[in-house]
Amino acid sequence: MKIKINPLLKEFASHFEKAGFKVYLVGGAVRDIFLHKKPNDFDAATNATPQDVMKLFKTVIPTGFEHGTVTVHFKGEEIEVTTFRTESGYSDGRHPDSINYAATIEEDLARRDFTINAIAADLKDGTIVDPYNGRRDIKKKIIRTVGNAHERFMEDGLRPVRCLRFACKLGFSIEKYTYSEIFNKEILDKVASISIERFRDEFEKMLASDKPSVALQLMEETGITNIFIPELLKGRLCIQSDYRGFHDFDVLNHLYYACDGAPSSKLNVRLAALFHDIGKPDAKKTINDTITFYNHERIGAELTQQILTRLKFPNAVVDNVCHLIREHMFNYEPNWTVAAVRRFIIRVGKENLDDLYDLRVADIYGMHNQKVDFRFSEPIARLIELKNRIATELEKNNALSLKDLAINGNDLIAAGFEKGKKLGLILNHLLDCVIEDPEMNTKEKLLEVAASLRA
Repeated sequence: MKIKINPLLKEFASHFEKAGFKVYLVGGAVRDIFLHKKPNDFDAATNATPQDVMKLFKTVIPTGFEHGTVTVHFKGEEIEVTTFRTESGYSDGRHPDSINYAATIEEDLARRDFTINAIAADLKDGTIVDPYNGRRDIKKKIIRTVGNAHERFMEDGLRPVRCLRFACKLGFSIEKYTYSEIFNKEILDKVASISIERFRDEFEKMLASDKPSVALQLMEETGITNIFIPELLKGRLCIQSDYRGFHDFDVLNHLYYACDGAPSSKLNVRLAALFHDIGKPDAKKTINDTITFYNHERIGAELTQQILTRLKFPNAVVDNVCHLIREHMFNYEPNWTVAAVRRFIIRVGKENLDDLYDLRVADIYGMHNQKVDFRFSEPIARLIELKNRIATELEKNNALSLKDLAINGNDLIAAGFEKGKKLGLILNHLLDCVIEDPEMNTKEKLLEVAASLRA
């Protein structure tokens, strides 16, 4: 079988061919072609050494030189090129103890993780090399290891996590022997040995899939959640439905489905959706058949900060996600005053409003695991009303922070006020006055109010 090779890759391959080398397209790009998807990036395998490749092209970055890998910049594309190799021994559960260059593409494909990733296409003419029937497994929508599953997973503890991620991303099932090996204690111990950063990167990719609940449920079932995010599991069988009928699921399934309902392009919102109710098990109380979770947003934000910090997410991500969780329980009523709307904007932050809206929609989605019908949902109608009122206030460009006031600390000092903590208290009081009545935001009026506070 042959596939069509795009002109850029053919031109890329011609440099190898002229020098007497073979080069193949491998990995996800080939898999995507058979899934009728456009590849996002290109990986190549060759019998040329890294030193050879660096002589063939003008711009080559030695991204993994010790493992036989370089990255070639070619006409706007970054193509990762790895010399055919075999591997043996994985003492650290990730890196092979020894790497030897191989003579053929078949030897190289033997070291790969799953059959769907062990297909190569000759960049000269598109001829397919598929020694492990990866095309068959793609057609049957099956994830299967190359060779013995236990051996593949023991080589690299990240592979079981990748297995679940591929199943989620592609909508494939996992071949039964491959899946059963993930439950093996020896394999789970190997998974537990991987660096937290490697798990986090896979976790992020799971959250970016169309339906992350699939991977999240598989992680729970196999025991991987218990290794990395055990706090989530307290939500299993934590019932939250009572006579009011707000929820169809326990806390954990609600979190999974809320994550599905958040925009896949917004990692922070997906993280907030997954963890927004994680504080409910600790906050749960039942009073006269009514289930309550008072302050669960505060407890949840604290737990989430611990989890995301442990998973080594950037501080900015941790802070933003926790802020969204703390604010997700806002209860808008049409009788809110204009000043109340302004205070909401200030508390949440203009830059966070869209994310908080998305989190609220995800929360509603997760209550019943179904798409929100914007035409008939009362909570959504109220959210839209709040959004419209906020938009109106933002258009007025009224003062919403100290820097928007018509005076500052220097003005107060010039008027005879002393430097110190009290100066800040006065400015905050002036901001409160302006929030209540934007017409107060003139230097004269604010100095008059400040003078009344001096006494």
